[in-house]
Amino acid sequence: MGLPGSMTCIKYLMFIFNLLFWLAGTGVFAVGLWLRFDPKTKNLFEGDSSPYVFYTGVYILIAAGALMMVVGFFGCCGAIQESPCMLGLFFFFLLLIFAVEVAAGIWGFSNQSNVVHDITQFYRQTYNDYKDTKQDALKETLRLIQQGLNCCGPSSSLEDSQVLEDTCPKKEGLDVLITKSCPDAIDEVFNSKLHIIGGIGIGIGVIMIFGMVFSMMLCCAIRKTREIV
Repeated sequence: MGLPGSMTCIKYLMFIFNLLFWLAGTGVFAVGLWLRFDPKTKNLFEGDSSPYVFYTGVYILIAAGALMMVVGFFGCCGAIQESPCMLGLFFFFLLLIFAVEVAAGIWGFSNQSNVVHDITQFYRQTYNDYKDTKQDALKETLRLIQQGLNCCGPSSSLEDSQVLEDTCPKKEGLDVLITKSCPDAIDEVFNSKLHIIGGIGIGIGVIMIFGMVFSMMLCCAIRKTREIV
């Protein structure tokens, strides 16, 4: 006896969702490996003065990507093969990720000022080290930060912008006169845009809850169908 029509629909929706989840995890995992082993950034992992925030973030990316791939695999196989065991593992890993996300959110909100301070210090240290050593790895790190935040230098003065001319975003016309410093940009991301980050986190959490509910519904329907047979 096959699954009811509604459960069959949920089965294929779960398969598509987990396929996209697996692809997203593959992308995150690939980005983490690229940052870890790319010649322009791998030197940041060597030596006693390696930036803690950067390599910690890279390893978190690698671990998160690998976990997303595992979860997506169990979800896809569990749905398409109608395997209660794999669906149970999918539920467990999704619950684990959800718990970690909630814990990380609580920690982030309660330690917001410390996070902003640590990231700002990391940027200033990278900036000063690049001025002294001119290492390509430090240059690439600065370029990624400044391009991503659309900022330039540790202050908004023109002198700092000239020092980092090769890493700062290229601007034309009057935009050159209103360059934002990177400490101000970091502070803006974690303050004025914090509600956006929180909203994204809540949205992901809701999707995870639906994924867990659907996996349990599908698992129960499969067990019930097999008991009837």
